[in-house]
Amino acid sequence: LRDHLDDGLLASKMGLSKDEKELINELSLLSLKPYLYIANISEDGLNNPEIREQQLQELADEEGVEVIPICAQVESELSEMDDDESKLFMEELGIDSSGLDRLTHSGYRMLEQITYFTAGKQEVRAWEIRKGSTAPEAAGKIHTDFEKGFIRAEVFHFDDIDQLGSESSVKDAGRWRLEGRDYVVQDGDIMHFRFNV
Repeated sequence: LRDHLDDGLLASKMGLSKDEKELINELSLLSLKPYLYIANISEDGLNNPEIREQQLQELADEEGVEVIPICAQVESELSEMDDDESKLFMEELGIDSSGLDRLTHSGYRMLEQITYFTAGKQEVRAWEIRKGSTAPEAAGKIHTDFEKGFIRAEVFHFDDIDQLGSESSVKDAGRWRLEGRDYVVQDGDIMHFRFNV
C-alpha cells in the first residue's frame, strides 16, 4: 500500500478486496474514497461536448469514474425558476434534467444509497439508507425501537401510487404487500412498519 501511494497512485485503484478495505479503513485514507469529476461547461457545450470535457472524459474512463457536465450559469438560472418554467427552459436547451439532479443521482449511486418513504396523514418523509438494507434496518433508521420490535412491513412502490393515484387503488390492484425481516428495501419503496416493543 505504501509503495502504491508513494508512486502517486490512489488507494482506490489498488484492486483491494472487501476484507483488505476493511483492514485499512481505520487509516481513513482520502484516496480510498469514491469520487467523480464535475465539469463546468458553457451553455453551448450542453449538447456538444467541448475538447476539455472530452479530455476529462478520457481521463475518467481510464480511472473508471464518472464525469458530470454542469453549466453553472444554467444551474443558476434554473434555481430562480418555478417547476413549469424550469421544465420549459430545459426542453429549450435539449436536456432532460438539471446538472444538480444528475449530480445527486450519481452521488447516490456512487455511495450506494437509496431512498424509501414513510407516509402518514400529515407528512410524507424520505429516508436514506444503504443499498441492500433489510426492512428491519430501514425501520431502525426511524427509531431503534422499530428495528428491535419489527414484525412486518407493508410495502408498495412510489411508481404504483404515481400510476394508480391512491393507496386504496394500489391495494385493489394487488400491489400492496406484506414483507418480513429478510425483505431488501428497494429504491422508491413506500413503507408502513408493524412493530411491537
